[in-house]
Amino acid sequence: MIRELHLMLRPDQAFDETALREHLCETLAITNESLAGWRLLKRSVDARSRTIKVSVRLEVFIDEPLPDENLCWEFQDVSQKPAVHIIGAGPAGLFAAMRLIELGLRPIIIERGKDVQRRRRDLAAINRDQVINPDSNYCFGEGGAGTYSDGKLYTRSNKRGDIQRILELFVMHGADPTILAEAHPHIGTNKLPKIIVAMRENILRAGGEVHFDTRVTDFDLRDGKIVRILAQQNETEVAFDCHHVILATGHSARDIFELLHRKNILIEAKSFAMGVRAEHQQALVDAVQYHCTIQQVTKQREYLPAASYSLVHQANGKGVYSFCMCPGGIIAPCATGPEQVVTNGWSPSKRNNPYANSGIVVAVDPAELKQYLKYGALAGLRYQQDLERMAWRAGGETQVAPAQGILDFVNGKISTSLPDCSYQPGVKSVPLHELLPPEIGMRLQEGFRIFGQKLKGYLTNDALIVGVESRTSSPVRIPRDREKLHHPQVTNMYPCAEGAGYAGGIVSAAMDGQRCAEAIAGGF
Repeated sequence: MIRELHLMLRPDQAFDETALREHLCETLAITNESLAGWRLLKRSVDARSRTIKVSVRLEVFIDEPLPDENLCWEFQDVSQKPAVHIIGAGPAGLFAAMRLIELGLRPIIIERGKDVQRRRRDLAAINRDQVINPDSNYCFGEGGAGTYSDGKLYTRSNKRGDIQRILELFVMHGADPTILAEAHPHIGTNKLPKIIVAMRENILRAGGEVHFDTRVTDFDLRDGKIVRILAQQNETEVAFDCHHVILATGHSARDIFELLHRKNILIEAKSFAMGVRAEHQQALVDAVQYHCTIQQVTKQREYLPAASYSLVHQANGKGVYSFCMCPGGIIAPCATGPEQVVTNGWSPSKRNNPYANSGIVVAVDPAELKQYLKYGALAGLRYQQDLERMAWRAGGETQVAPAQGILDFVNGKISTSLPDCSYQPGVKSVPLHELLPPEIGMRLQEGFRIFGQKLKGYLTNDALIVGVESRTSSPVRIPRDREKLHHPQVTNMYPCAEGAGYAGGIVSAAMDGQRCAEAIAGGF
């Protein structure tokens, strides 16, 4: 017999298998021998009241064995099939490649950065020596920005594609199966690289190609189509003859925006977000969210995950909100070139670091940027660059980041001291309330005041903000046909995911990559 149950459980019952087994036997009035096992369908923590419960939905197998659920990606040999070129090996590019293989087409991935193993050394150089490789960093390289930026898989984009299929493909390549059931699934930066490698190996095994260290420099256009991709591969000029191109370059590939603009290929300025990264002690966030004192956190957290938060406020008609919240996480240096300081955050799978960080950003409308309108479609990009350069100068023209106590920032005071911070290159006290432009700084100040009312203890100088958080989204959209998904001028180029303005995270980017693959396959 199979029973589907929806239960509200204590945390120990929800997260400890022995306690859950005892509860199921008691609830169903069955013996331990009759309970063959269960399959977790959905699990989420409900911490709205002081008595924390966990909502659990599961299938219980009584007097019959659990089915074999080993997921395995079955692929075909596409080595002799028509080729589709994919520029970028982030989630959009990788999932587009896997979908092309399923549809009987051969993916050829062109990636400017290195594979995940070699990429690690460049990340260490940023943190240790403050040396940035413009082609291999937290944003560029195999797996894209998501590989070393947390691996959060939660998305609200349930109309863009099959979320469950994306999660299953992650599991097929080594992710923990619990991501299929958790309300806010998360893999962790420490585990993602092996999963990305497994995806690449299967793409190669199926007959696809992956070209690392290959930065696209130009397109050869004829009759409204890209017929050749020109690239720099290490020290050599290379070219790829092509019929269909998926452009999955990510939100930080500014040279691609510049290239399209230079070649008069239509791009558009779009709304984006800018701000800072706020960091608190994780124990404070746990205490607030789990309704206990900081001294009680260890006991309360015995069976609960590190707590997170989601905050939003309208300040002078513009949204101020938390973004990419990383419980138990680390602030990372995410510049992709010289004269930039850029922050982001990530968490390991256990989320067991002592800090919690989150982007706190303000929505920016390009129409507001009066002095940048002369740059046309690149207005937001130029604005981003200027703020990143400001942060670089304020920090001392290294990867040291400008920082300020949150309460001091709100009150317009210089911080005489700063709390410890997870940002490895280091932080320097600067008056961010003066350096940030008013359309960002003043709205952030109001937002922090309101967030301090929502979360007791949030507004404190025991926490700090680090600047700038500038890569939350692309300031440029590359337009495409609503149905066929190709560019309106370049009809064999398929702008895709975050870099083109059509996604906002790992899962939504992966789904958009699959959509582009399906659009191409439908035309064969």
